[in-house]
Amino acid sequence: MTTHITILGTGTMACGIAASFIAENCQVALLGRSPEKSESCLKQSIALAATLDRINPTLSTAPDSPSRPRSHNTPQEHLWGRIEDWRDWGSTDLVIETVTENLALKQDLFAMLDKQVPAHIPIGSNSSGFPITKIAGTLPTAHRMLGAHYFMPAEIVPLVEIVLGEKTAPAVAQSVYDLYKQLNKKPVLVKRDIPGFLANRIQHALMREALSLIDAGIASPDDVDDAVRYSFGFRYAAVGPMTQKEISGWDGMANAAKEIYPSLSNIAGIPPSLSALMDAGKTGMKAGEGYRRWTAHEISETRARYNTRLKAALAVLQMD
Repeated sequence: MTTHITILGTGTMACGIAASFIAENCQVALLGRSPEKSESCLKQSIALAATLDRINPTLSTAPDSPSRPRSHNTPQEHLWGRIEDWRDWGSTDLVIETVTENLALKQDLFAMLDKQVPAHIPIGSNSSGFPITKIAGTLPTAHRMLGAHYFMPAEIVPLVEIVLGEKTAPAVAQSVYDLYKQLNKKPVLVKRDIPGFLANRIQHALMREALSLIDAGIASPDDVDDAVRYSFGFRYAAVGPMTQKEISGWDGMANAAKEIYPSLSNIAGIPPSLSALMDAGKTGMKAGEGYRRWTAHEISETRARYNTRLKAALAVLQMD
């Protein structure tokens, strides 16, 4: 039986999220502020979904292999339109909101969904900054509202964080978790609605230390990149940090921690070098400069290598 997914929004995340469902032969309804934007986003999603079939062709081509080429639903079988005009809420299995990171906008949208979407259908938000507890607030059906947080590019990165708000019913979260498992994503249950959820908290802990080391003159940005990519980051494509320490032994880690932990950065704000960059508008590639300058050619080449390497990493993870 075909799974039906309704996605609200037409930005980059919406396109990637829709593509990941289309690649699994789900029927997608993509809703935005105008039919034109929705249709354009859907076309991009279908094109992205087609590229996913080419990942890791060396794996088994048995019918149940995740790498086996699939005949996707045609564009005519998918749907698009304006959020305000949509009435076919009852035929969906899951609603995912991906609109602009504006709390009031999300709250208004969820208030509308609370009234229009049948109460048994889960509603997720891809927000990375606002807790689902604030978005759902005191809505009557807040029990079926949860975080469904993806990572860019959403069509390639396997993880989806299923975040339980204060009123989210655990059974609803588990049902969404199970749905993502069936669709070859890698969901994790975040059982409390805390800032940053799970992956971003770990990522920011690493970034705080990395930026502090750069500020202290211990290492350059390039050396930080290499230290992560070619040591523990390299290993993490094979197993996560907890399993890796099960392999190597917790005693060695514990002894090292006694020496290292007291010297780790515990700053509560962003470090001076990053603050200076922000003040100067040097936000990275999109501004042409961050910790280094970027030419248009370098940006194009680096982004292309990034996507190629992500797909290679996905092919490794599909061996699980």
